[in-house]
Formats: sequence, C-alpha cells, structure tokens
Amino acid sequence: MSVGLHIRPEEHSDEAAIRSMVAVAFKSNAEADLIDRLRREGDLTLSLVGTREKPVGHVAFSPLHLKDAPQLKACALGPLAVLPGHQNSGIGTELIEEALRQLREAGFDLVLVLGEPAYYGRFGFTTEAARALKTPYDGPYLQALHLSAKATGARGAVVYADAFTGLS
Repeated sequence: MSVGLHIRPEEHSDEAAIRSMVAVAFKSNAEADLIDRLRREGDLTLSLVGTREKPVGHVAFSPLHLKDAPQLKACALGPLAVLPGHQNSGIGTELIEEALRQLREAGFDLVLVLGEPAYYGRFGFTTEAARALKTPYDGPYLQALHLSAKATGARGAVVYADAFTGLS
C-alpha cells in the first residue's frame, strides 16, 4: 500500500474536494461535471477516495446495462483521478485494485473502461474482451474485464448512465 494512503467510500463532505481534484487532474471540468451528475442522478455504483489527511485520489464506477444480457451486473470505471503532485506513486493502482475487489465481492460480472491499454492492462482489462460489445466508445481504448465466468459471453449493445450523454 502507498505510504500513508487510506482508501474509503466517498462521503458527502468529500464532494468539493473530489470536484477540484478531478478538474485539476484532467485540466477540464468535463469529468468533474460527469461525477457530479452521476452522483446527483444516483448512478455512482462505487465511489472511492484515497486520502493522505485530505483526498488525493478518486475513482468512480457507474452502472451499465447490457441489452442482450440484462442478467449481468456490469459497470463502467471512470473517471480515475489523482492530484498531480501525487501521481505515479501507486495511488491510482491501489484505488482500482480495491474497487475491483469490492465489485467482485458485490457480485459484479463485468467492468468496462475507456483508457490507456498499457495502464489498464495490468489489472486484466483487454480490448479483446470488449470486442463483442457495442458502445458509444468503441475503439482501441475500450477495454473490458470479466469479474466472473458469466461475463465471458457478453456481447451486444451497452447502455451507459444518462450522465454520459453529451460527454465528448
């Protein structure tokens, strides 16, 4: 574990710090706005904060609906943000590992992420696992991770939470 890092669920009192951290990390308000909308619409499946006295990292997950496999519990990873002064210190890795552990325990079958394959590949995400899925984000950065054997046959259209509508 990263020295002095504590990972816990997001609390109401974290919202302003998360918004600021995400905006700084992405150099944009788009991802911060996305998290705010997911939260407001009740679509944060899991929201974890990494703290070192104050929040320094955050990862969000939101629900996905697979039209051809509605029985699968699926979610999208993102955004993931770490304050610039704390990046490259393992915080993002620890947040993702803890989140994936919690999602497995909660019975989730599938996680999708849109991101750098070299980074997310170390957690088991692959573009191959996402190939049979149809999303608004298809392409070389869409990756999937099967958390259960049930996800192996996942295919077809994927519907993201409404908050993703209009996100560029």
